[in-house]
Amino acid sequence: MNFVAIDFETANTNRSSVCSIGLVVVKNGQVAQEYYQLIKPNDMYFDPICVRIHGINPEDVKDAPSFNDVWSDISHLLEGNLVIAHNASFDMSVLRYSLDECQLDYPSFSYNCTVNVSKKTWNDLHSYSLNVVAQHLQIEFKHHHALEDAQVAAQVYLQACKENNVTSHEELIEKLEIGQGTIYANGYTPARANKKKSKRSLKTG
Repeated sequence: MNFVAIDFETANTNRSSVCSIGLVVVKNGQVAQEYYQLIKPNDMYFDPICVRIHGINPEDVKDAPSFNDVWSDISHLLEGNLVIAHNASFDMSVLRYSLDECQLDYPSFSYNCTVNVSKKTWNDLHSYSLNVVAQHLQIEFKHHHALEDAQVAAQVYLQACKENNVTSHEELIEKLEIGQGTIYANGYTPARANKKKSKRSLKTG
């Protein structure tokens, strides 16, 4: 089982205002690499609500690299791989908007959402936020820290595979009947809770 779990935190409601990123590379079902980096967004307005959530403020990122600089370090980890995120629609939109702002090409990869996976695996939870799923699995972590969120998303995915008695991503999405998403050179398709045909969404702007 090989994949990369990713999580972003943003300074404000602008999806390109990424202020931290966490990545966990899993190879053969084991964590092989971890990456965490604070990022200085182009838009340095830090919404107080966002600051209360993740605890990052302008002072923390004043000397941090830009997303453009960070991307040169991590793009190879995503290209061609399966990418996992909890509430993937948020993290994938942050990635796309950040790439658009920097006028960088999209990588090509498939992705899946551990919210969708969790809903089909543990269908009696009162919520499928990451902290609730983690509590159900008896995982302790600091919520809204990008690396720790990525670590938990990776554990949730691995545990879901174990729970469903599958050994591959293909087996998991087939058994749970969920649709994976894709990001590619000219756009993306969303990850869906249920398999169905959908039209590709093209990048604009």
